[in-house]
Amino acid sequence: MITIVARCSIKPEKADEFMEIARDLVDASRREDGNISYDLYANLTDPARFTFIEVWNDRAAIDSHNETAHFKGFGERAGPLFAGPLDIGLYRKVV
Repeated sequence: MITIVARCSIKPEKADEFMEIARDLVDASRREDGNISYDLYANLTDPARFTFIEVWNDRAAIDSHNETAHFKGFGERAGPLFAGPLDIGLYRKVV
């Protein structure tokens, strides 16, 4: 299994719009083969900061996800709302 943690900051006035766009991505991604979980978290102290936590069976599932229309569409729709670059890390469970 591979866990992806992707943190992003959104322009504050665009947070609600971002959540709507992200909801479509999360819903579609959860239905993909190879997806174990896919969640979006809002920061409690800064409403313009969000974290995606995704768990995938393997790298092939991630590669497939990255080629889907909903993933590419998310990038196109949400890209202008970001206040800076995404911070993305891939992790494997060790304990």
